[in-house]
Amino acid sequence: MTQAQKTVIITGASSGVGLYAAKALAQKWQYHVVMACRNLEKTYQVAQEVGLPSDSYTVLPIDLGSLGSVRRFVEAFRETGKSLDALLCNAAIYMPLIKEPLRSPEGYELTMTTNHLGHFLLCNMMLEDLQRSSSPEPRVVILGTVTHNPDELGGKIPPRPDLGDLEGFAEGFKPPHTMIDGKKFEPVKAYKDSKVCNVLTMRQLHKRYHEATGITFSSLYPGCVATTALFRNHYPLFQKLFPLFQKYVTKGFVSEELAGERVAAVVADPKYNQSGVYWSWGNRQKKDRESFVQKVSPQARDEEKAEKMWDLSAKLVGIAN
Repeated sequence: MTQAQKTVIITGASSGVGLYAAKALAQKWQYHVVMACRNLEKTYQVAQEVGLPSDSYTVLPIDLGSLGSVRRFVEAFRETGKSLDALLCNAAIYMPLIKEPLRSPEGYELTMTTNHLGHFLLCNMMLEDLQRSSSPEPRVVILGTVTHNPDELGGKIPPRPDLGDLEGFAEGFKPPHTMIDGKKFEPVKAYKDSKVCNVLTMRQLHKRYHEATGITFSSLYPGCVATTALFRNHYPLFQKLFPLFQKYVTKGFVSEELAGERVAAVVADPKYNQSGVYWSWGNRQKKDRESFVQKVSPQARDEEKAEKMWDLSAKLVGIAN
């Protein structure tokens, strides 16, 4: 690896969008990719399968569902001696069929921990590394989803996200609290709520740090990747029909490879060096569709809620606010 080569960390890079973003960033944009994943053996295997040269990536363990694992990852990354030029927060879990909540080692509901709190901690810990980047355009990109936004078709399907007054966060997720709004556990809503928190986090990072650090913070929805492993915990019939529905009804379907290429562009292309925005595409199936800045959901635009979410999240993950 040459000294001038940029380095990007990608969480959840062992499948789907994360894997193909890694491929595009390594091959098209000449980044060195740090593939941050739970299953190291699988990650090495799929990296070879998609043709990543062995010197173009490093595999390091992380489990976003454990805040201790996030801290150990940061230490392990720093021990590599690599500079950091971009951070892509891609990993997520979606467990729509579970009846009872699963808990993180810290006792927090697992979907919110993995999708939001783990990334929240990672972003905050890596800010100092990004500030030392030699790149004129260091970036943090957080993957979004249409389901966070009830103003879009994909977001109208119930249950809709609702953070309430963040009662669950305020109570530290102590039993019986499992949901951010303090209400009864609902696994699909837990996922959608966590993705609202992702957008709020991006907007708060921009507000708090962009001007002082020059780091670009953004989110995007590259289209519905209906074949992704994110849906591996759903009914088999859903896994069969959902891609067809997205292809022929909503027209929102994109392949894992195209989505990965779009995500990589937001990480690397100079034209996406705009902070505090949420990128989207029109008829998302078409490869040549131009991107545009999408308006985020009313909850994700709520500045008062964003401040409170930030303060409570900082307390939950144990960092100074």
